[in-house]
Amino acid sequence: MSDADPSRRRVLTLGGSAVLAGLAGCAGSPPTAEPVDDTEDADTAAATDDPEARVYREAIESVLLVQTDSGEGTGFMIDDTHAVTNAHVVGEAESTAIRFSEGRWTTGEVVGSDPHSDLAAIAIESVPDSATPLSFAAEGAATGQDVVAIGNPFNFDGSITAGIVSGVDRSIPAPTGFTIPDAIQTDAAVNPGNSGGPLMSLDGEVVAVINSGGGDNLGFGVSARLAQRVVPELIETGSYEHSYMGVSFTNVTPDVAAANDLAEPRGLLVSNVVDGGPSEGVLQPSEASAVVDEVRYPVGGDVMLAIDDAELLTNEDLGSYLALHTRPGDTIAVRIIRNGEERTVEVTLGTRPDELE
Repeated sequence: MSDADPSRRRVLTLGGSAVLAGLAGCAGSPPTAEPVDDTEDADTAAATDDPEARVYREAIESVLLVQTDSGEGTGFMIDDTHAVTNAHVVGEAESTAIRFSEGRWTTGEVVGSDPHSDLAAIAIESVPDSATPLSFAAEGAATGQDVVAIGNPFNFDGSITAGIVSGVDRSIPAPTGFTIPDAIQTDAAVNPGNSGGPLMSLDGEVVAVINSGGGDNLGFGVSARLAQRVVPELIETGSYEHSYMGVSFTNVTPDVAAANDLAEPRGLLVSNVVDGGPSEGVLQPSEASAVVDEVRYPVGGDVMLAIDDAELLTNEDLGSYLALHTRPGDTIAVRIIRNGEERTVEVTLGTRPDELE
C-alpha cells in the first residue's frame, strides 16, 4: 500500500521522546529575569494541545506490539488484563510476545479468536499500571467525523495517522470467505502492522479495530458495535457463534426489478438457498433468468423487504441486522414478495459454518 498524498492527510508519528518533549513544553515556563525567545516552547505546547496529540498521549501506553512466529501487528488493552487484536494477526498461535510502548516485553495467551469478525482476545501476563484500558464508543461512528489510527505500521512503533470516517456500514472480506458487516471505512493511512490497532475518535474512544488497508485513502476496521458483542464472549468462552440464514441474494436494481416485473427496485432477491440450511423450505430461490438490455438476471425468487421491523435496502442492511441484533436460535420475521404478493415468513437462525459453503 502506498502512502497518501500529504496534501490530503496530516500524518503524525510521535515516539516516546517526542511525547516527553511535548509535555515538558506544556509544563515549563520561560525565565522572567530577561526576555527570551520562547517561540519554540509555545509551538511545542500548542502541538500537545491539538486533539490528535492529546488522544495519542492518553492512549499510546495502552497500545501494544503483538508478535508471533508468523508476523506482527498491533493490539490495545480493553480491561486490566486483556487486549484485543485481529484474528489474522495471531493466526494459529496459542501465545504471543507483547511489547508496550515503554519498551517492556511480556507474554500473552490467545484466549479466543473469531475469524468471521477477524477479532481475537489476548490475556496479558504482566501489564504496567500506565496501560489503562481503552473504551469502545457507545454510539456508532458518523461519516465525516475526525479519527486517528494508532499502531505499528512497517515496524514503525507508536505511529499515528489522522483522517476522517469515510463511510459506515461497509461489508469487508473475512478470512473465512464470508463478510464482516457494519465495518468502518477511513482515509487515515493504514498499512501492514496497523492491523488490530485502534481507530479512535477525538474524544478518545475506539470506533473500530483496524483490520485492513485497501490502497490510497482506503482503510477499514471492525466496528466498535460488533467488537463489543464478540470480544467479551471470546474472553469468556474462546469463541463466538454468528447468526446464519443460509441464503445468497442480489440487490434489486432497476434492471433486476424490470426482469422480475416488480413495481419498484427495492429489497434483496434470493438467488440461492443452502441445502439443509435454516431457510430451506421457507424462502424460495430464483430458478430462472431473464435478459434485460443484453444482460441476464435471476428471476422468480423471493424478494426480502424487511427483517422484523428493519427495512432491507442493501445487503449491508441484512448483514448488520443479523450481526448486531440476532443470535443463533432466534426466530426472525421476514417480509417478502412472492409471486407478486407481500407476505411474512419465519426463519429460525442457525450457526454460521466455519467456511462459506
